[in-house]
Amino acid sequence: MPALSQAQQKAAGAALAAKRGEAPTSSLKGASLEMYKVMTEKELEELASTDTARRNLPEHKT
Repeated sequence: MPALSQAQQKAAGAALAAKRGEAPTSSLKGASLEMYKVMTEKELEELASTDTARRNLPEHKT
């Protein structure tokens, strides 16, 4: 499932970093914290590494 916005992609990347132990969990808030809690590492990888170039994604989904 690809990210639908830059914000979603950034949140997934932050959650993925925490899931891998590269960032502290305490640095997460909002959507990234929720993603960290409910998604697997594989799901986060798919969401964070969307095929569409990031510049082609809207900042926020409307």
